[in-house]
Amino acid sequence: MKILVLYDYPPAPGGLATQGDLLYHGLLELGVDAKAAHLKSDLEKEWYYRWFKPDAVVGVGFWGDYPDIVQHPQSFGMTAVPWLLADGYVANYRQELNVMPLILVTANWVKETFERDGIRGDRMVVLPVGCDTDAFIPRDADDPRVHAMRGILGVSPDQLLVLTVGGDAASKGGREVMKALALVRDEVPDFRYVCKVWPQPRTEIQNALDRELAARLGLADRVSFPTHRVSRDLMPYLIAACDVYAAPSRLEGFGMPQVEAGACGKPVIGIGAMAMLDTLVQGETAFLAGVAKANTITEAELGPAAGYPPGHIVRFDQPRVADYRASVPDIADALRRLLNDPELRRRMGAAGRKRVVARFDYRLVARQLLDILAAELGLA
Repeated sequence: MKILVLYDYPPAPGGLATQGDLLYHGLLELGVDAKAAHLKSDLEKEWYYRWFKPDAVVGVGFWGDYPDIVQHPQSFGMTAVPWLLADGYVANYRQELNVMPLILVTANWVKETFERDGIRGDRMVVLPVGCDTDAFIPRDADDPRVHAMRGILGVSPDQLLVLTVGGDAASKGGREVMKALALVRDEVPDFRYVCKVWPQPRTEIQNALDRELAARLGLADRVSFPTHRVSRDLMPYLIAACDVYAAPSRLEGFGMPQVEAGACGKPVIGIGAMAMLDTLVQGETAFLAGVAKANTITEAELGPAAGYPPGHIVRFDQPRVADYRASVPDIADALRRLLNDPELRRRMGAAGRKRVVARFDYRLVARQLLDILAAELGLA
């Protein structure tokens, strides 16, 4: 079988690019004749269509990428297979998606979101995102690379590190984690909370708001927001440096860092909603905080990224959930238990590692893709 994988290629460090790159390399390791191209590079895509003649073109993106990962390959007679995330609401291309013979989605929550918004569920198959379980592994605290990372982050040897990674901290539940830490700070060993975020205009605005919250909570000297561009090479050591990975995200279509934390043998604090119900196991690999609030909206402004002119307003017949807020008391309880119990951290981390290796290794995901293409499209 010959497969062309469309994603942000060559890969930037972001989630979708990593998702596509791990699939591509997983296929190569399985001996599949696979090529990769940038999803928006029409010239390069057509070049591969003409000489490589792929049996399937697998495109990684969200529903708004339909023109690049489905429409373009179909216009050249290719079999397009989109592998999609949801961003809370499928606002366009519903009619086109409903005639697709196969749509891959990253989690059951994504499938449910698509079905809620009018996409046929019988055409959708869940394919989880892969994890590089060779790079994301448990590492000793005295590993010089881990030791150096903790030093850079300002974590002393006798402190526990709670870590959140994201484009910004708030979207990953960082504000809820800060409020929870304020509740337990006198009941747990000395800690530092690090929110590793990505430099971009919206993050700078959010960082300022989050620093204000940390100051109001009396945590200014314990919370930091390192804002740097980093490569994927650094991420295994950043996660290995923490003691607890906390990301009860407000909106999550898969949750790659939570899975990578499990692969590193770290206990996770998440939220009992969305894709984390697929990737984490309450009380075994993670503590899943309850949903304190589901924020709804009645309309949304969409633009060219969604296939509309700038400023287009979509109004909903029924309010739609835009995002969630995790229960701060539940997060506090999880922090209290994990920060006070090294053996619990070890046990949950080991269970997390075992689960990720068994279910989310990138080579297993590539194998699942081949099985799905054979079963659903008759490709072999």
